[in-house]
Amino acid sequence: MTDLLARIGHFGAFAGRVAVRMVTPPWNHEDFFRHAWTVSVRCLLPVIAVTFPFGLVIGLQGLAIFDLFGAQRLLPSLISVAVLRELSPVLASVLVAAQAGSSYAAELGSMRIKEELDATEIMAVDSVRWHVAPRVAALMLACPILNTVGDLAGLAGGYTMAVVVKGEPSGVFLANLWVFTHPSDVVGGLIKTTIFGAIIGMIACYHGFYATGGAAGVGRAVNDTVVRAALSFFAVNYFLTSALFG
Repeated sequence: MTDLLARIGHFGAFAGRVAVRMVTPPWNHEDFFRHAWTVSVRCLLPVIAVTFPFGLVIGLQGLAIFDLFGAQRLLPSLISVAVLRELSPVLASVLVAAQAGSSYAAELGSMRIKEELDATEIMAVDSVRWHVAPRVAALMLACPILNTVGDLAGLAGGYTMAVVVKGEPSGVFLANLWVFTHPSDVVGGLIKTTIFGAIIGMIACYHGFYATGGAAGVGRAVNDTVVRAALSFFAVNYFLTSALFG
């Protein structure tokens, strides 16, 4: 228990250092935009490939249930609420954790093992400011962007299943798509993914920054990053959903 509390405190101190450097100059703009672009490009197709089939599944299962009550017109609202509030934010963040989180942990862990971070600090360069803060900020930008793409792909999947496959009227589907959905649902998804991006970035950079034990230690850092980041933002998701939509 003492060791767990020490680890939590150590992570909190690290997160505080990163947060301070993210809001105070000088900023490493070049690395920030490079990391944000790289993450967005790498995760774009995986996000579409995951959220589109989920939209298909929601359309298929939802239509089967609504057919029992003759309430097919409610299907678009179900799809929009599910995709905008939960499906796209969570799935996009999982893919970012698996792709970018693991990559950042491996990069920083390799730099730590090769003593590149130590060399940076010896040259009086703040390694947290120049190596960690741009990565965390990049994920805070990339996650909402990917979530927006996931929203569109999920809604397209639901439309494809309901209209193209099942033959529901296109006009009815589009007319009822936003009946129970509001701009706050879109904004809420963006807020959630921004926070998820910060969580993923902090955890990934923490494990990479303090990696030890050679190549095996880098592997452990990558594994711990994916598992703990996913568990963390899944837990935080409940509280954010309660606060934003409860």
